Amino acid sequence: MYKIQKAEKLADKIYLMDVEAPRVARHCQPGQFIIVKMDEKGERIPLTICDFDREKGIVTIVFQTVGASTEKMAHLKAGDAFEDFVGPLGCPSELIGEDIEELKKKKLVFVAGGVGTAPVYPQVKWLHEHGIDADVIVGAKKMEAVAGNLYITTDDGSYVRKGMGTDVLKDLVNNQGKKYDRCIAIGPLIMMKFVCLLTKELGIPTIVSMNPIMVDGTGMCGACRLQVGDEIKFACVDGPEFDGHLVDFDQAMKRQQMYKTEEGRAMLKLQEGDTHHGGCGNCND
Repeated sequence: MYKIQKAEKLADKIYLMDVEAPRVARHCQPGQFIIVKMDEKGERIPLTICDFDREKGIVTIVFQTVGASTEKMAHLKAGDAFEDFVGPLGCPSELIGEDIEELKKKKLVFVAGGVGTAPVYPQVKWLHEHGIDADVIVGAKKMEAVAGNLYITTDDGSYVRKGMGTDVLKDLVNNQGKKYDRCIAIGPLIMMKFVCLLTKELGIPTIVSMNPIMVDGTGMCGACRLQVGDEIKFACVDGPEFDGHLVDFDQAMKRQQMYKTEEGRAMLKLQEGDTHHGGCGNCND
């Protein structure tokens, strides 16, 4: 059992939990995710690792209630426990594998939307711990301690500035003379799509995290099937990070909607043939 040390409501339908998971905390890296299961019969839910404390053995997760399982999960309190807490899964952020001194020479900007703040935070924190500042455009204050420059924006202008993250990025580049070597965008699919359209126009290489399309989290269900350039990828095992300028967001969004119904899944299986279920071509489930 994996005990919940803290359970907190951050905003409407968005929750944060600190969970005792020493082995996961020892080995996880920014950009990876875990799968939680509340009880023996519970649904397996993939969630991004928001933060971790290796010494205390604590992993922080942030989730949004979107269905029955996450709604039930939102009612868990400190002292309750998860039946399973599996990870770390997926590939770490590509930043982790780069030369630190070379990274210090680069100008990085993160654009986070919705619960995309969760996977952005550990990456920015890791950079900060290695003496690397990054600009962060986000709709939350949590980044203040680790971001080089923080640009907080809300849709209605209720806090700091009004507008989308793309508006801020466009202003920073076109009006304030900012130059970036790389953009990392994490959030809803539609938000990442428009960030990538803008950064392609601005000539900024862009990495996106495709965790919003995960279901099973192991590559077996095929739900996170993704077209990246000329290749078929699976977000949970090949990612979650990909070149945003190569991702077919329209296909991903359409596929995500179809996958929610039995009829839609049957149609996808017909359309995608051997690459549908996990991509192995040998599954008849």
